[in-house]
Formats: sequence, C-alpha cells, structure tokens
Amino acid sequence: MPVIDAQTFLERLPGWELECQKVAHCLHQYGILVFRDPRAKEQENEEYIDLMERYFKGASDRHYSGQSLPDAKPEYHFQVGVTPEKIERARNHYEKVKHLPAEDKPQSPFPPTVDMKWRYMWKIGKRPEGANDDFPQVLPEGFPEWEDKMNTWGSKLLQAGETAAQMAAIGMGLEADTFTKRMRGGAHLLAPTGSDLVRNDVGATLAGFHYDIAFLTVHGKSRYPGLYVWLRNWKKVPVRVPKGCLLMQAGSSFEHITGGYVLAGFHEVMYTEDTKRVLENVKEEMKQNPGLDRILWRVSSTLFSHFRGDEDISPMP
Repeated sequence: MPVIDAQTFLERLPGWELECQKVAHCLHQYGILVFRDPRAKEQENEEYIDLMERYFKGASDRHYSGQSLPDAKPEYHFQVGVTPEKIERARNHYEKVKHLPAEDKPQSPFPPTVDMKWRYMWKIGKRPEGANDDFPQVLPEGFPEWEDKMNTWGSKLLQAGETAAQMAAIGMGLEADTFTKRMRGGAHLLAPTGSDLVRNDVGATLAGFHYDIAFLTVHGKSRYPGLYVWLRNWKKVPVRVPKGCLLMQAGSSFEHITGGYVLAGFHEVMYTEDTKRVLENVKEEMKQNPGLDRILWRVSSTLFSHFRGDEDISPMP
C-alpha cells in the first residue's frame, strides 16, 4: 500500500491531485489508509500512549482489588469514561466468514466472546444543541494533564481524518467538502483501548472480529502488533504501521453513503505470538536497564469520526 502524504495535499505541492487519487483507490480497494500527517507527530502519540498506559494499569489494579470505578458510566452506555474489559462483545458475523480458507478466517472465536480490552471514551468537538448523546465528560482523578492531552491529541486525529475525507472526496470526483460538511457537529469520540499483556496471554481476543459504525476510524501507531484487517477480496492482512504514520479505516457510515464503493473494514485484535515476542523484547530491555520502567499494556489511540446525527447517509447519486 502507498503511504499517503498529507503535506503534499495541505501545501498543494506538485502531485497533490495524485495523493487524492491514492486515497480514493486505497479506500475502495483496501478500506484502509496509511496516512502521514505532519501535524500529528510521532512523539505526541508516544506521550499519549504513556498517559493511557498509566491510566489503564491503575484502573485495572483498582478493579481487580475490588474497588469501585467512579470513571465507569454504564448509565451513559459507556459513551463517556472508562469501559472495563469483558464488557464489549462483537456481533456474530460467522455467516460472512464460514466459507473462507483457514488462513483468512478470524482467530477470534464464534460465537464471539467478550473482549479483553479496556476503553476510555472522550468527546472531541462540540455536539449540536440538544443532542441526546451529549453526556458530561468524565475527568479521572490524579491526572492533571488529562483534559489538555485528550483534547490536543484527539483534535489532531480528527483533523487528520477531516483531511483524509477531503482528499477522498476530491479523488472520487466529488466536491471537496462532500464528507467534511456532514462531519461538523458529529459525535466524534477519542476512544483509546488498552489490554494487559501480563494478565492475558497468546490466544486472548483483545477485540473480536467486527467493523466500526463510524465514518472513518483513525488510529495512532501501537507499540505492539496484533491488529488484522480484511480487504475487499476477504484476504486477511496483519497491519504494520510505518513510524510516524496513522492508520485509518472506513466504517459503515462511509459504506452507506458511497453505496458500497468503500466498504466498512472488518478487523480484529488478537494476542499473537508476535505480540508476545515484542513483549519479551521489552522485558529483556528492562532487565538490561534496571532504571527503565515500562507498563506492559497494548494501547491503541483510536478516534471515531462520525457524520452529524441528522445527516441522511443514503447512497449518493
């Protein structure tokens, strides 16, 4: 897959139209983008993962010692605050994959088991007045930098998603704001996930086989492998995001509005032998450097970008 160079588009450098065509081609053919955006820096992603590792580890320790989780809000359908592991469960898509050859079948079981991942939901941007999902933000105690870090990184991921949406529209021969005008006021959520790589082991389902309902899901690079995606031809591919890049994946809103020209991408996250190998390398590094303190969790900095709730997403002509 080509790496999309957002800077060429943003500065209208020679070849920017070609970058837009690449975006349209990749979304149509693969359902995913590997996206390099100069505004979303690798170091910011690393610092954000550090923050979420500390938070998830602390929340998990409290949870397993029997303490309450004030940041969990089931009364708001977990759409803000923390969602503990073993709460989320994928829908059962067995009928879609039962005929695939073994190498392309999901590793996560059918019927789906609960996901061994934690999640935190944080609203990005303003909701329209009177929106029925405009729940109050949840600020955890002991993290004075929380609001600033969440808003800053979430806004950068959303900004990258909006740029990709513009490029996709141009590459598809549409008006540049075809998608972005529908995103204004959408229920955008920064929704990082975290999985304990010590408590779990190889074979654990961190996120069962599923697609997203979003328009476009934007991920920062994770420190551990384990993510698999399915292409339009139902080939299963392990994802390796180049350094300094973001990964984007189309959701079902994108599929609906394009009449299937772009398909919602199925994916899963598994605790694999590769995940374990990277974990063992980190442990060895810690052994060699006693002062090095690493939290052994797999964190993904995920943002769900959405169309506004009152938008008609019937297929465009």
